[in-house]
Amino acid sequence: MPTTLGSFEEFWPYYVAQHRHPVNRRLHFAGTSLVLVCAGLGAALSPLWLLAMPVAGYSLAWAGHFLFERNRPATFTHPLWSLRGDFRMYRLTWLGRMDPELRRASELFPAGA
Repeated sequence: MPTTLGSFEEFWPYYVAQHRHPVNRRLHFAGTSLVLVCAGLGAALSPLWLLAMPVAGYSLAWAGHFLFERNRPATFTHPLWSLRGDFRMYRLTWLGRMDPELRRASELFPAGA
């Protein structure tokens, strides 16, 4: 991890580099989708659904890191930037624009370096 990160924009390439494995990214996508479903259910049915949001999101995302990526989730060191990164990655995945981000991150943070 870079020693100093002064902004989310500096953090973003590092975050992307920590999500190289496609299964990890799919698990993040599924977890973020479940978070949004829980938020909707919380607004429509019961606020108790809001309690399920972190479980739904983090359980899948952390499984992706520990089982497939074999790295430590950035949530542990930069929780708010990591959450923001999850939603940016989610949006870019929906738009089909994640591949250029992965290429850029791989140039800045080569695998195994």
